[in-house]
Amino acid sequence: MKLLSEAFADGSAIPRRFTCDGDNVSPPLEWSDAPQGTRSYVLLCDDPDAPGGTWHHWAVYDIPATQTGFSDSAAQKTKLKQAANDFRKMGYGGPCPPPGHGIHHYHFRLLALSTDRLRVHENPSCREVEREARKSRLGEVVLVGWYQR
Repeated sequence: MKLLSEAFADGSAIPRRFTCDGDNVSPPLEWSDAPQGTRSYVLLCDDPDAPGGTWHHWAVYDIPATQTGFSDSAAQKTKLKQAANDFRKMGYGGPCPPPGHGIHHYHFRLLALSTDRLRVHENPSCREVEREARKSRLGEVVLVGWYQR
């Protein structure tokens, strides 16, 4: 599987526009080469460098297998099934590390699933989406960007 963004390359800085210091909108993403049998996707974004442990910024679930990406600001402009992030808001919460805490790495992870739909309650958390998605995971790819304040 491949996961790319026209906004930033793997291992490079995430532009300010996609952070809490900018417009706080989701970046454009595109993917390809799903494993055979893929029936849906889950997209996750988290920060393992957060002071209190991994911070979950975004989870989109029940993405149709026919979809190959999201445009710039898709989390805000389109109807997606999105989970509650660790900011306690539904949808995308961009990189927002504590000032002076150094570089934080943001892992955008795409999971290919063998099911069309996750069995989650209404308004699940990012953690709940990931836990349920792992039960039917066929493949996973990661795109890492960094940001610091």
